[in-house]
Amino acid sequence: MDFKTPRILGRTGLRVGRLGLAASFGAPAEAYEEAFDRGCNYFYWGSIRKDGMRRAIRNICGQGKRDDLVIVLQSYSRSPRLMKFFLQKGLGALSLDQADVLLLGWHNKPPSRKIMDRAQALRDQGLVRFLGLSGHNRQLFPRLAEDGVFDLFHVRYNAAHRGAETEIFPQLAALPDQERPGIVTYTATRWGQLMNAKKMPPGEPPARAPDCYRFALSHGAVDVAMCGPKDSGQMREDLEVLDQGPLSPEETARMHRIGDYPHEHGRGMFR
Repeated sequence: MDFKTPRILGRTGLRVGRLGLAASFGAPAEAYEEAFDRGCNYFYWGSIRKDGMRRAIRNICGQGKRDDLVIVLQSYSRSPRLMKFFLQKGLGALSLDQADVLLLGWHNKPPSRKIMDRAQALRDQGLVRFLGLSGHNRQLFPRLAEDGVFDLFHVRYNAAHRGAETEIFPQLAALPDQERPGIVTYTATRWGQLMNAKKMPPGEPPARAPDCYRFALSHGAVDVAMCGPKDSGQMREDLEVLDQGPLSPEETARMHRIGDYPHEHGRGMFR
């Protein structure tokens, strides 16, 4: 396994770089374009939409490379009417007619019938190609995968929150390739806590961001791990992942120690 080779994102058939890019944290357009040149083509235009990614997408598309991008627009809306409004607003900001993925954000139970009807209608109208869902209820993803409606899932997974290893990944891996939803992971750094020296086991240096992304990508079920750089320096640091490849057994054990420490000392968040 290496992290330079693109993956097929489950049943979508899309070829994706292993490191996904989020729009929310402020990196400039040049940083996103540099990452794109390194093979990072999964662009997540989420709920906080900073101008750097917008300009990068427009620049890349202006070079005739739209088909090389996988553009994800997220909707937190529980209103079918507003879902279409915000989708079209997002597309307009990017000067696009279509997104590759509409991601229904933060659903811990199945979306309502009205939401699903509208999402599927937006796909049928050609405004999006595929449907995805994110949430924190791990037991929900295998159930939804059986319905065959969603093409990919965004799943929380990091060294402190490893429940997906038993509650999501094996169940989805058991599906035939043509039915398996793609898997994208987020919160690889546990909101920065895995890099906080004050939250480490005694004598253990904190993890770096690339360690966290390598941890997620080292699991064979994971297609893409999301990163959220604030500037060009952080982007270049994150891109180190592509050259470093999977964690060794010793590095994995270290990440487990770091991830387990808050739980063992009563400062953990839910797994």
